[in-house]
Amino acid sequence: MKDRPRELNETKLAGLIDMESEFKGDLSFKGSFRIEGTFKGTINSDSLLVIGERGKVEADIKVGQLVINGEIRGTLQASERIEVHNKGRVFGTLLTPTLVVEEGAYLEATCQTKGAARTAAPSAPEPGQA
Repeated sequence: MKDRPRELNETKLAGLIDMESEFKGDLSFKGSFRIEGTFKGTINSDSLLVIGERGKVEADIKVGQLVINGEIRGTLQASERIEVHNKGRVFGTLLTPTLVVEEGAYLEATCQTKGAARTAAPSAPEPGQA
């Protein structure tokens, strides 16, 4: 049994930056990750990133799913969805096919939901369209 590789379970927490912790740099992970402390830099993953109520993030982010309960600034890209809960505060740009914003959330952002998973740049009109 010791020789078998561990299977990845994306519902389990793979990492945590806890309260009163600060991290600066590039973060990548598999499985879900939670930030309750302070983070500055870049974040890349195909998995779930959760910004807790006490989390403060300033980053360019590309993840599968993003759940925001704290404060976040930057360009936020999610290939599946972004959720901004009622205590969430977002400043920047959001690019995702599905955006959910709860009542009470603060959003000061540019949002793009159509085709955000494919490209961040607006596409040119098809021939014959104006």
